This record gives sequence, structure tokens and C-alpha cells, in this order.
Amino acid sequence: QVQLVESGGGLVQAGGSLRLSCAASGRTFSTYAMGWFRQAPGKEREFVAAISWSGGITYYADSVKGRFTISRDYAKNTVYLQMNSLKPEDTAVYYCAADRGPYYSGNYYYQGTYDYWGQGTQVTVSS
Repeated sequence: QVQLVESGGGLVQAGGSLRLSCAASGRTFSTYAMGWFRQAPGKEREFVAAISWSGGITYYADSVKGRFTISRDYAKNTVYLQMNSLKPEDTAVYYCAADRGPYYSGNYYYQGTYDYWGQGTQVTVSS
């Protein structure tokens, strides 16, 4: 089992920045890939970013490429999502997720790749 706890959400003006954190516990952190998804009101949950178990490969949705950066700290068992140049359309509940591991290689853009999910953190970007 993996437990995931997100933090760092909040209210920010357009053009501002936030950094989301996701603390993981319960399994060897270095053996599974991590992803971030988001869900806006009335919309389906969508892929935002992912990072491989090695940390060497990252993936981004086109809508956030160049503005968001995913990273992971193995010493802290934490994955981060640095969000810059935020737009009102980035407003959503953001979820982190862990794949089935260990060393699983799947389609990181696909929600079904991930077996564990956090409770979500709200990000609101005002115009």
C-alpha cells in the first residue's frame, strides 16, 4: 500500500506561482513512477505531469508544458509540481498518484496506470 498526501494548494493571481508537494509512504519510493492529475468543476480528471521511477524521464500535458515542472526528492519521499505563469484555466483540484510499481513501465498519461491516489489539493487562480 502507498499513502499519498498533497499540500501546497491555495489561491493565487494569474501569472503567479505555486508549488505542490506530495509526500509518499508505505512502499519504496524509488521503485514507482509518480503523476499529477487535475479535475476542474464539471470536467473529467486530466493528466498534468509524470516522472519516472528513476527521475530521469518527465512527461507533461501540452497545456502546461513550459510552465510546470515535476520533480522528486528521494531523501524526502516527496514529489513536487512547480507551477509558474498560472492561468485561470489551471483552477482545479490537483491529485498526485503512484503507479503499481515496482519499476513498472506504462502509459503515464493514462489514469489506469496509477493504483494509488492522494486526496487532492485545491488550486484557484484568479484573473
